[in-house]
Amino acid sequence: MRNERKPGKGRLGATPWNSWGVSAGHADLVRAAVPPRPVSFEADPQSLTIDLSRTAMVVVDMQNDFCSKGGWFDSRGIDIAPVRAPIDPLNAFLPALRKARVPVVWLNWGNRADMMNLNPTVLHSGNPTGDGVGYGDTPEGGRAPVLEKGGWGARICDDLETARGDIHVDKYRLSGFWDNELDSVLRNLDARTLLFAGVNVDRCVLATMQDAGFLGYDCILIDDCAATTSPDYVVRAVKYLVRGIYGFIARSEDVARALDDG
Repeated sequence: MRNERKPGKGRLGATPWNSWGVSAGHADLVRAAVPPRPVSFEADPQSLTIDLSRTAMVVVDMQNDFCSKGGWFDSRGIDIAPVRAPIDPLNAFLPALRKARVPVVWLNWGNRADMMNLNPTVLHSGNPTGDGVGYGDTPEGGRAPVLEKGGWGARICDDLETARGDIHVDKYRLSGFWDNELDSVLRNLDARTLLFAGVNVDRCVLATMQDAGFLGYDCILIDDCAATTSPDYVVRAVKYLVRGIYGFIARSEDVARALDDG
């Protein structure tokens, strides 16, 4: 099955579809052929057919510091209701993807405790005046340092249902492809098409989609599973850019219906 991620005895590689057969005297570099599993659904600006065998779902930053009461955004007086809106659609959609053997990758912002890989430009984005609560600081009454790996704020919010077999990757920039292993993980999965969800759609989701496109992935934004605390005109601009330059926009119910029909 596609979701079996162990290559088996006598093979070297993280996944069966990117592994070598080896013995004492020979190495077989031929990768296993994976039959395509096409499904079609409505999308914008065009309807789509994708290959489920080469598709992965990337869920960006659906974590406590952004989406939960007592998190970083909440402590700053930001209304977190908009960024909680994807929770129910994701809880409905992700089981359908798992059933279809599409890998689910949780991409969460989780900094080193010493922040030694963060430069001043990155730190400025979280604390623009220098006297606020930024990355690594603990808000007054907060539960943990902001966006620290392993801490409460960097964990997936409790209302979201994860599953054994999901993949977890930390990120340290607006784009999830910098200074981490996301690209290597996706290539081991043989993913060519990426479904994107999460928050904030105008920041980390968009930046990750942009880099994914630059790296050669096909990108689809799952509209009802992505959100932001920014004004609506920003969301309209993001969708304009996605459909015009970076990929496609679809809705989870249309994709899920195609999975059922397939």
